[in-house]
Amino acid sequence: MAAGKGDAASMVAVGLVWGAMNALMRRGVLVWDRRSRASPSGGVVLRRWAALFLTWQYLAPFAANLCASAAFFALLGAAPISVAVPVTNAVTFAATAVAAAVLGERVRPAPAVLGTALIVHGVWVCIS
Repeated sequence: MAAGKGDAASMVAVGLVWGAMNALMRRGVLVWDRRSRASPSGGVVLRRWAALFLTWQYLAPFAANLCASAAFFALLGAAPISVAVPVTNAVTFAATAVAAAVLGERVRPAPAVLGTALIVHGVWVCIS
């Protein structure tokens, strides 16, 4: 059973959101880590966890990620899991690499471009 055009677009959209939010959440964790190193909280796990969730640079992309997860769950009711999972995960991987590069993280360009091209080709094969 093939995925419909709307399903395919939804899979790609969820993967793009997840990928971009992965890179943004990483950036938020780095902000939180710098703050926690500057003002040690005595190592209490619950306090450190709460501080992470009070860091808006982490919380905003985390909330968007959760919304995409809800959309993915709804998508699974309409699309075959054998297509939805690989397509969404592949797009997530590629979007994470692109978003990380856009945010200034060190990315090896040649492997990233080759991997992203292979992912795009694989998604096209799964969808068509």
